[in-house]
Amino acid sequence: MRYLRSTLAIGIAFAAVAAGVSAPVTAAPAATSVLTKSAQDVTSPGANPVNHADTVNWVLSYANNGPDGPSAATITDPIAGAGTTQTYVPGSLQVPPGWTPSWSTDGTNYQTTDPGAATVSVRATNPGARSGGTNLANILLAPVKPTATATGGDGYSPIIFRQPNGTVEAWNMYHHLVAAAPKLVCTDLTAGAPCAGGPWPRPVNTAPGPFGSGSTGDIASTLTPQYVQDPGRPGVVYYAAVTASSVGVGCLDLGARANCGYFPLVTTGSGGAYGLAGLVATGGNLYGVGSNGQVLCLTIASQSPCPGQPYAAIVPANNNSPGANYLGSMAIAAGKVFASSSPSGGAPVLGCFDPATATACAGWATPHAIAPAGNSTYNAYTAYDTASNAVGACATTTGNPTSISTCFTVSGAPLAAPTVFNSLTNQLVFNPETAVGSDGHLRSYTGTWGGSSTGDTVCYDWTAAAACAGFPLPATHPSANGGVTRDYGYAFDQTTRCLFGLGDAGILFSEDPTTSSSPCIHSGADVTLTPSAFYCDGGTGHIHSYTNARLENMNLANVDLTASTADVSDTGGPVIAHPTFAPDGTLDLSGISPAAHPSITVSAHLVLNNSNDFTGGNQPHLVVAFVGDAPQVCFKTTVSTTCTATAVSDTATGNDATGALTSNTVSLPVAPGPACQPTVTVNKEICVSVHDDNCQPGGPGPWAKHATPGLLGLLLANPHWRITVTDTGPTDITGVTINDNAAPSCRSAAGTFDLAAGQSKQIYCSTSLLISLLPFTNTASATYTPTNSPAGTPPSRTNDSSAVACSLLGC
Repeated sequence: MRYLRSTLAIGIAFAAVAAGVSAPVTAAPAATSVLTKSAQDVTSPGANPVNHADTVNWVLSYANNGPDGPSAATITDPIAGAGTTQTYVPGSLQVPPGWTPSWSTDGTNYQTTDPGAATVSVRATNPGARSGGTNLANILLAPVKPTATATGGDGYSPIIFRQPNGTVEAWNMYHHLVAAAPKLVCTDLTAGAPCAGGPWPRPVNTAPGPFGSGSTGDIASTLTPQYVQDPGRPGVVYYAAVTASSVGVGCLDLGARANCGYFPLVTTGSGGAYGLAGLVATGGNLYGVGSNGQVLCLTIASQSPCPGQPYAAIVPANNNSPGANYLGSMAIAAGKVFASSSPSGGAPVLGCFDPATATACAGWATPHAIAPAGNSTYNAYTAYDTASNAVGACATTTGNPTSISTCFTVSGAPLAAPTVFNSLTNQLVFNPETAVGSDGHLRSYTGTWGGSSTGDTVCYDWTAAAACAGFPLPATHPSANGGVTRDYGYAFDQTTRCLFGLGDAGILFSEDPTTSSSPCIHSGADVTLTPSAFYCDGGTGHIHSYTNARLENMNLANVDLTASTADVSDTGGPVIAHPTFAPDGTLDLSGISPAAHPSITVSAHLVLNNSNDFTGGNQPHLVVAFVGDAPQVCFKTTVSTTCTATAVSDTATGNDATGALTSNTVSLPVAPGPACQPTVTVNKEICVSVHDDNCQPGGPGPWAKHATPGLLGLLLANPHWRITVTDTGPTDITGVTINDNAAPSCRSAAGTFDLAAGQSKQIYCSTSLLISLLPFTNTASATYTPTNSPAGTPPSRTNDSSAVACSLLGC
């Protein structure tokens, strides 16, 4: 799309010292950043002038010539003639990644939601703008120290969520809590404090919308929650939910701080269920097991119940009564759904459901016992072979007097079970978090407590089929609340390579997955860089190459660069590179083609020697950059349809570390459309006074359409003419000329002129005639072009107007 007008004026002063003169070298002053305004007619590409009702895309390029480090920048773009000559197009403001848009309806106060056509000014702000502008940064997470959370003691395992700006949050929900009670908690790991948007906890509700406050919830939580994060929508989490009339799936949007619905799957009451185990996902569906033993299913993409669900029971009923809690959990192996159940008075069992047949798995016509009656389990987990293949499912009892672990293959055959739980006495054993370590080994980390234990982690290495080497069995956490953590579960953070744990004590803490030390002295950040998102003019050729990633505000002596690693992946896709850190803390990205990889995610996994860089308010970042044109801010306006709108213009201002900024002004003429063609008239008159002075320019005349018979004889046949051109509007005219073949002096006297709407111009001229030629009719017209007409528009012509010079005998 062609730019209509672009003016760039950049002045850079240089200081030089004459050759051979010994003098102190004075550094050249820093260059001022530059704002460059241009515009595009979206409706009629390339049109100049633009047309009434056209949509114009105003483009502002911002060349940041400030310092390398982060500094605040603001760009403000008042919409000239907002509401009169042009109107803001709702939703059209686009800002580069890392910038925050805002809108104003009065030119002074700005808001973060788009008010629509009432907008008179737009703004973009970036508290961490960096030189060049073609870069993006995210916060490197500080080692997470033990943090008391508002869990009331019943906050279950954490859910890790990274906001787009890099802020890392840990969310959790109270378990087995009544519907009305507030139960959702958010902790900002970056700040080591409760998240903004409190007070926490918040209630959860069936109706979509922002989280409420107080005891206003209508969803009860289960005993052993298991959560599923939507693979296609970051920050959307599904959880097992119980309401007064049904059980099903609740939805949280962590980024929006909102409930995103509730989807009932089975009713309560006779033949229904009063509770359910947690949720697991396979094949695009969520699965749960009701307290009546039935398998429940929801399709993630449509958020609707799976056809035919609820399916037949695969385990016996389990506490299936109002207010009771299902005792057991769920797991996935080889596409099959496993559920444990601890029926009152009976032996705890494992059942298996095959989604392909919507029935019990082959070899699982009846559920398999995992321990004698009198035992119970809070868990179910996937069993792996030494090659990390999922081969079956296991469950471990709570310990009465000692824990019992039992596993079965997918086909229902007995399978050797981990022995790491065998020595636990009277301890609760919860669901594990399973992750691949830096050595490639697949490990499960299980939270336990009870009896003499105030909180432990049990680690099992599936690759080695043994307890994790170098990891105590069990591992306590003496530096976290004196070891009183009462662990429920963990979340493994792929970026920092740390475990984040939470338990009944309400203490959120981090743990090194290799050594069990707490806090975990690691850091990391993910930066997703999509160069095309920095441009909004629809043009091509803006992006040249990726450059590098770098650590900012870090003393490299505090980082073990040799042990630290990094990954580069296609955003949402596979890893494409494993660059190594150079001694200066950079990662070379120049070999990655932006054409082949238009969006990349750089993940830095840092092993620290200490946490000294995260004190005193210092905030390290990971910065990823590319080489390209200056980034752009864009918004659209619609040109008014009123004929008084003859031009639209725009000028932006701003400020950053280099000072105050002002862009060039772009002004676009508006072509008069069919409804805006001017009405132009010509009136040709003759002077009928016997006094020549009265017939001169501006003279009183009188002026008439016919001269008095015999008058011109007295004046030696020298008639005086007056031509009046009037533009009654609604548009100005330009290039006006007079057509008067009989009186060339009239054409000469008029010349070429412009005329504004509502104005007139009078031309005076005279003609020498032989009396024998009388009577004489003089006819005139005007040729003109409406102002702002497109190039090549043919001139318009008025109707003719005549005046008659009469003979002695009359006209």
